[in-house]
Amino acid sequence: MPDILAAGVVVFRPGREVLLVHRPKYGDWSFPKGKLDRGEHPTAAAVREVAEETGVHVRLGPPLRSQRYPVARRMKTVHYWTGRVVGDDDVSEYRPNDEIDDVAWVPVDEAPGRLSYERDRETLAAARKVRRRTHAVVVLRHARARSRSAWRGADAGRTLLQVGEHEADRLVPLLAAYDVTRIVTSTSTRCVQTVRPYAETAGFSLDLRPRLSEEHATPRAVAKVVEELLLAEGGSVLCTHRPVLPLVYDAAGIELGPEAGLEPAEVLVLHVRKSRVVALERHRPR
Repeated sequence: MPDILAAGVVVFRPGREVLLVHRPKYGDWSFPKGKLDRGEHPTAAAVREVAEETGVHVRLGPPLRSQRYPVARRMKTVHYWTGRVVGDDDVSEYRPNDEIDDVAWVPVDEAPGRLSYERDRETLAAARKVRRRTHAVVVLRHARARSRSAWRGADAGRTLLQVGEHEADRLVPLLAAYDVTRIVTSTSTRCVQTVRPYAETAGFSLDLRPRLSEEHATPRAVAKVVEELLLAEGGSVLCTHRPVLPLVYDAAGIELGPEAGLEPAEVLVLHVRKSRVVALERHRPR
């Protein structure tokens, strides 16, 4: 049978503390985590489970190695990320329930002694190595659009297919998981349509950049935009086109090899610290 899929977050806050939860059913201490809903992306599930189990909203940082272990007659895979709190980190008003009856910020040096499983202690050790604050720059190739051969008119006006519109909608929780607050996009219609659902849901305006379009992109212009986002503090998304992606990668100082291209609606998440990319991950909306 296929694995049970779950997602969780090792959440840190200033003062070298990590967020743990106690489950009365099992009598154990662990990280906030839970099973994916049907069709849910692991990144969205991770953020949702932390909110449901602790009342705290988080944004994802660098990914961690997944855990895989037996549960009854099946195997379970838990995808993990490091995370930081967005907003209030106070858990003193948390109301205990049958699933989680205690939530606590624990000093990281004391957490191994509190955690019930060796696999969690290993995950914590890995998380401590990458726990420093980062921000995400999400590089996004636009969703599936009408073909050039079938389109009559300027290429910049090419629109998304219906399947592309669905992909754009499914990108919303994925981008939210990284607390994207800035939306930078090519002015081409297919890019604008790809990021518009997130902009409308989150309430952010679009930062339209003609120099990110296929027709007008140059190495210097793209590098200027990428440098701007690497130096920024908050999460951002940069939506562009397949031919422009190599310019983005060069500007960010990353090498991806022969499989550097992104599929339509696929994202490459750059985790950035002090303007330097320290971790990468790729996702497609579900």
